Amino acid sequence: MMKVVVVEDETLVRRGIVLAVDWAAVDCAVVGEASDGQEGLELIRQCKPDLIITDIKMPRMDGIEMVTRLRTEGNQAHVIILTAYSDFSYAQSAVKLGAVDYLLKPFHDGELEEAVTRLQSRVGRDSAPAQGPDVTIEGKSKYVKEALRYIGEHYNDPDISVSSVARSLGISEGHLSHEFKKETSRTLGSYLTDCRIHAAMELLQDCRNKVYEVAEQVGYRDITYFSSTFKKIVGMTPSEFQRQSQ
Repeated sequence: MMKVVVVEDETLVRRGIVLAVDWAAVDCAVVGEASDGQEGLELIRQCKPDLIITDIKMPRMDGIEMVTRLRTEGNQAHVIILTAYSDFSYAQSAVKLGAVDYLLKPFHDGELEEAVTRLQSRVGRDSAPAQGPDVTIEGKSKYVKEALRYIGEHYNDPDISVSSVARSLGISEGHLSHEFKKETSRTLGSYLTDCRIHAAMELLQDCRNKVYEVAEQVGYRDITYFSSTFKKIVGMTPSEFQRQSQ
């Protein structure tokens, strides 16, 4: 059974994760909970969990610093990041620290269980963190992590595509698409779109940025397509979002 520690400063969210998720159904048990990164760091050192579910922005110590310190100490527990739209860039940083998944808050019923199941499908049901020369698992994770990193650095290139990402990794488009979908349960294209829209949301919070400028900065040549995509994901047009953010 996989041991889980939950680190989240919002009490209702944390208690919801601990109490409302059917942990037994995914062969897990919550062994501790913490309300900030400093408390979480100490708890994780004591409990030695297999999986850490952590928010990013928290008082005293944020989730990124907490995971960074754990990695420095040699802790290789799996990490699932909880993040809001405005913190999406931090989630990308977490990927570089080995986070296996992230969930956008507020997440829906079943999403956390699905993320845990995806993790277990990669490392097996023995609940042990993936260590040692497991070429199959490590190879797949490596390609997906490299793809995530590449997208994070090049999402603003209007010519980026599944094909160009695959070329940068030296693998076929079909292989990358298959592995990305298997490990993340989403297509690479949808992840790229999320990166662009989340970056646009940050830029639009500055009223000096024009919508057409933001569209160009996040890789869209067609402002109409950008606006329709933005509305489909966020629920309002870029202009409406910018007004609401002021």
